[in-house]
Amino acid sequence: MSRRGFLGASLMLAAPALLPRTAHAVTWPERPVRLIVPVAPGGSQDIVARLLARHLGEALGQNLLVENLPGAGSNIGYDAAARARPDGYTLLAGSDSLSINPALFKRLSFDPLKDFAPVLSGVRVPQILVVRTDAAPQDLGAFVDSARQGPVAVGTPGNGSLSHLVGELMQQATETRWTHVPYKGGALAVNDLMGGFLQGVWINIGAVTDHVRSGRLRGLAVSSASRAAVLPDVPTLEEAGLRGLVATGWHGLVAPAGLDPDIVARLNAEGRKVLFHPEVAERLASLGVEPLDEAPGALAARMAEDTSRWAAVVKRAGIRAD
Repeated sequence: MSRRGFLGASLMLAAPALLPRTAHAVTWPERPVRLIVPVAPGGSQDIVARLLARHLGEALGQNLLVENLPGAGSNIGYDAAARARPDGYTLLAGSDSLSINPALFKRLSFDPLKDFAPVLSGVRVPQILVVRTDAAPQDLGAFVDSARQGPVAVGTPGNGSLSHLVGELMQQATETRWTHVPYKGGALAVNDLMGGFLQGVWINIGAVTDHVRSGRLRGLAVSSASRAAVLPDVPTLEEAGLRGLVATGWHGLVAPAGLDPDIVARLNAEGRKVLFHPEVAERLASLGVEPLDEAPGALAARMAEDTSRWAAVVKRAGIRAD
């Protein structure tokens, strides 16, 4: 071997981290990528997924083709993604329901911690408790007192939804009980609240931001650790006196387990850039969600913590899927 060849081989052995893990990771993507969205078009999860698809596609030089596969509490889409090849050509728009569903459904074809590779945390999704502006409770303390004194009906976007589970956490923390009224979507719950058929609604903050800003509804508390930028006058649950009660959802990206770590790293790096792109950041702010600048390990930790946490809440409250 020549001196030059020997030195080149030595450098390659001494610095393997500089070498691509696989040839596939270097050339990926060579064709469009499928992005499974396990909900119907129109909601915040779908909107975030489409924003990521558009801008990630531009960064990767290939289209990300959105395919909505709603149904069975998102399990149809989750199952399709779990069974896909881990070659980088199928991604999944994941959310908090990925960690909630194992506790709600007796039989699932996937394990969120074993069958998926966390890719991008995406955005944090605060929940909010709202009441009518003309309702007697002016703050969270008054609402809790009213729940202790008589029947209170609280709506949510659905049985086993994150909004429902946050409401259960609040009931446990305050030692109160109210009648949970699940709806097939948040808009119906908000309509009934405005019509006087409910005393409150727990819901994704983006669904009622305009109503609270206009004065049609009053926000009593948000579930995030800090106040939401879109509704800065609404206190957090902790500020309202419920210490340690923080619970938010997320909308991000995962992939079938076994995806090349180099592809995961590239998707994460490009995805984080997308989240803070001015156009994307403005749209996210209008939805009331907050971009997360996190490595894949942060999402892995969140999914593990949420799977354990929500299983305990579901069991304690005896919640079952619709």
